[in-house]
Amino acid sequence: MKRTLLSLIILSLTLSAAAATSKNVSYKSGDETVQGILYTPAGKGPFPAIIVIHEWWGLSDWVKEQASKLSDQGYVALAVDLYRGKVATTAEVAHELMNGLPEDRAKRDLHAAFDYLASQPNVKKDRIGSIGWCMGGGLSLDVALQQPTLRAVVINYGRLVTDPQSLKQINASVLGLFGAHDQGITPSVPKFESSLKELGKNVDIKIYPDAGHGFENPVNKDGYRADDAADAWKRTVKFFAATLN
Repeated sequence: MKRTLLSLIILSLTLSAAAATSKNVSYKSGDETVQGILYTPAGKGPFPAIIVIHEWWGLSDWVKEQASKLSDQGYVALAVDLYRGKVATTAEVAHELMNGLPEDRAKRDLHAAFDYLASQPNVKKDRIGSIGWCMGGGLSLDVALQQPTLRAVVINYGRLVTDPQSLKQINASVLGLFGAHDQGITPSVPKFESSLKELGKNVDIKIYPDAGHGFENPVNKDGYRADDAADAWKRTVKFFAATLN
């Protein structure tokens, strides 16, 4: 009995030591301080890293879960709080928060997030990517536009830039995941994809024929599509494994 108990204790301690960890962090963005949650895989590293950018809801539990899952895949994941602690529970409040977010401040916050990750001793500075959903999807693209050394960018139904002169600045590999019924975003996808390909950029686009906007998040009760969300996650994991590892 004592040996069994001792074995269980040792196993429990081993599993605990192997688990990824998370902690609240802050970093400077101009004269302001930005908060975030840093998820770190088990082990010594150095690891590739990912900037995780929330939807219009804010840094919700679902976005934190995505960051944690990415860390489980072996990435240091920084979930950034662009709303300074505010999280919406209704679409009306989310719309107000998104419209109240200054574009230049958001870009500055994400530039600073990139620099923060690059400064960490356990991060591979040439293996940093970004991912975002909805509002965060468009901002994820912005990171690629302003960070020439960003390695990979995932855009989940975020607004797109199609101007070739702007897209020329991207050096990151691009994965875009969209819903065919998302009339606010998806009509610009073909131009976005063709422009990147004409520029010789590495781009992979998937449009889900039966999905609309926000199909990956279960909080979107009318538009959530579990099978498409699962496929999008698999594609994301495969993409980051190919571009960041």
